[in-house]
Amino acid sequence: MPSKLIKFSKGGGCGCKVPPSILARLLEGSPSSQLFPDLLVGLDESDDAAVYRINATQALVATTDFFTPIVDDPYQFGRIAAVNAISDIYAMGGRPIMGLSVLGFPVNDTSESDVRKILEGANAICNKISVPIAGGHSIDSKELFYGLVALGILNPKNLKMNSNGRHNDRLILTKPLGVGIISAGLGKNVVSASTYELLLNLTTQLNTVGFELAQVCEVNAMTDVTGFGLLGHLVEMCKASQLSAEIKVADVPIISDARELAMSGVKTGASARNWDSYRKLVHNSSMDYWVQDILCDPQTSGGLLISCDESGVEKVINLLKERGFSSACSIGTLRKGTPSVTVK
Repeated sequence: MPSKLIKFSKGGGCGCKVPPSILARLLEGSPSSQLFPDLLVGLDESDDAAVYRINATQALVATTDFFTPIVDDPYQFGRIAAVNAISDIYAMGGRPIMGLSVLGFPVNDTSESDVRKILEGANAICNKISVPIAGGHSIDSKELFYGLVALGILNPKNLKMNSNGRHNDRLILTKPLGVGIISAGLGKNVVSASTYELLLNLTTQLNTVGFELAQVCEVNAMTDVTGFGLLGHLVEMCKASQLSAEIKVADVPIISDARELAMSGVKTGASARNWDSYRKLVHNSSMDYWVQDILCDPQTSGGLLISCDESGVEKVINLLKERGFSSACSIGTLRKGTPSVTVK
């Protein structure tokens, strides 16, 4: 009998993240990075990973990411979880060097075979990029979850923080949106076999290109689009960079089947929570309900959102397409102004 991992999930993948509005309240008053001179990136700007300077040419990148199942297949769940966690290293411009497993499952209700397959899936991804999973921690939990503590390294001069966006930068998105909606559709049995395969292909596509992009001088800032949706992560970039953004819905790559599902009313609970958290900073008086759901859709192992000088846009998009990101395109622009996003 096939595994049914999703039954353990209140919200699968990055859709199970704590809403950004609650997270902001929880972190209010946390120590500033300014207290630690070698902590180049901490909690201050809601970036993708912490970065600690070791010396003039080396810095450690550290992140933790884990979640409940987005698919029923345990091997594929392990692969997706590993790719998603490692993405934070690439989003900072780093190169991953090691991972540690973070595992929880209801011991009496989960087969050891399924758990082994989750671990095998994660190891398959990490072996592909020569990154060892060198240990970890596990607990008996009511909900099944898996992920990694991911460690990486970079040269501080190549660090790409979400706070380094500049006026007139073009915004580039590397993967199409809609993963969360398709995952919700899986639970309703309304997703075709071909769409499921597309979901797997997108969520297991490593963002290794982030390490290359960090060495492109025209690339000013990067972040990966995950649980807070495109709008959420773009708002965070705007707030960190003290700029406003304008995006065009017609230019945003969207998985065609996800568009159809969204128009039929399929969505995740997380998209509504994301919208409630960011709506005051989003300007659009005529956004269709399904467009809102797509732009707030939590992306598990999503693409990179890149802030790039206009002179480098063609070079960056060509590099992305060469690396297999066929949907990569420019979706908007950063401008001077109060941090906010205008959707056209």
